[in-house]
Amino acid sequence: MIRFACRLDRRDFRFDVAFEAESGITALFGPSGSGKTTAIRLLAGLEHAKQGRITLGETVLLDTARGIALPPHRRRIGLVFQDAQLLPHLDIRANLTYGRFFTPRAERRIAFEPVVEMLGIGHLLARRPDTLSGGERQRVAIGRALLASPQLLLMDEPLASLDAARKAEILPFIERLRDEFGVPIVYVSHAVEEVARLAARVIRLENGAVTAAGSPAEVLAPAALASMAERFDAVSVLSAPVRRYLPDYGVTLLDHPAGEIVVPGQIAASRGEVRIAIRATGVTLAVGRPSQISVRTILSGRITAIDRTESPFAMATLALPGGQTLKAYATRLSLDALGLDIGDEVQALIKSATIDERSLALLPPG
Repeated sequence: MIRFACRLDRRDFRFDVAFEAESGITALFGPSGSGKTTAIRLLAGLEHAKQGRITLGETVLLDTARGIALPPHRRRIGLVFQDAQLLPHLDIRANLTYGRFFTPRAERRIAFEPVVEMLGIGHLLARRPDTLSGGERQRVAIGRALLASPQLLLMDEPLASLDAARKAEILPFIERLRDEFGVPIVYVSHAVEEVARLAARVIRLENGAVTAAGSPAEVLAPAALASMAERFDAVSVLSAPVRRYLPDYGVTLLDHPAGEIVVPGQIAASRGEVRIAIRATGVTLAVGRPSQISVRTILSGRITAIDRTESPFAMATLALPGGQTLKAYATRLSLDALGLDIGDEVQALIKSATIDERSLALLPPG
């Protein structure tokens, strides 16, 4: 269990944040300048709070009231940044084992071989960092942090500097890291697809304060209409079991109570449910079930709320069979033209091409 409550003041920024996190991945999510990296630096001991208390399990990392502030090297925390920050004069094997030198031998609970195998970097051990791709360097950075046998792993925008292909390469390794090694992770990102896929708990920060905390489904789907610029960040998180994969078309069919969901790529049916992030801007509403259209995902729902402002847009909240909700952005013009109001039954159309396969999370059975 992580308990964090810290306050500090800068000339133009006040940080006053408190949250708790358990096992798995806790995401700190929010726009640039919201305080995400400040929280990471305070956890790691790289920055000092004016007032605060941080505990990791039974260990007190910081307690300003009692004058306790463990230095970074005594906190047993692993760090992975945007830039892998590997040591250029050492080969990959030496980079991986570097952090172990600062971990007492009796506390080195994570072995070298399983980490190398999990990250798929065995063939890189004799090479130097400047010969690796960006994705390979990040995998080595993750391995180095993990081999220090940390009690907590901090990942600060670890995919921000990578292109789409390298991000897709790294995401499965972060999932395996979460599932196979049992080290709690605090993951910083402003990428909604990453957060929806990886996190069990999301802490949303804005202007140095917590504005929401909960599951991805609770935090990523706002209760009210966001600003026009922020509407692209509004996401609904649904989950559904796999029905089958269609190899001729390269898509997987999911069996949701509201209707069949078609997602890109192959997902093994034995892997339990799939978590899907659906942007509210990618949902189209229809009255009655349309036919002769290219959209294959059509979900039945009932409008439970419509948030209207003076902007061109409104946000509708749909209750779906099975208890989940779906957000949909539409222009106020289109809602009025359809005569839609609270209580109306509608169909939600979702193009498979708008579902980012990097946001699909495989949930274990049960």
